[in-house]
Amino acid sequence: MAESRGGRPVAASQRPTGGDKATAGKKQFFRRKKLCRFCVEKIDDINYKDVRMLNAFMSERGKITPRRISGVCTPHQRRLAEAIKQARNIALMPFAAAV
Repeated sequence: MAESRGGRPVAASQRPTGGDKATAGKKQFFRRKKLCRFCVEKIDDINYKDVRMLNAFMSERGKITPRRISGVCTPHQRRLAEAIKQARNIALMPFAAAV
């Protein structure tokens, strides 16, 4: 039966789990914050003709790598996507990988 506070039943997500005790003995994993490559190198314009640089932001299947994985900031991700789409339209890059 659910515990209650003040006469109302408490949802399972609000019950104390003892999570502090569980992580006390374990080492915390530290993930370094991803920095935008374009901001660090102070690259203002992303050229659609620079296929080698654009390929670094595409998967092997030909998809544009999402921002959370590539670590690029939002304004540069928008410009990067536009440059990749331009390069695809003039056949510098493939739309999809050969199966």
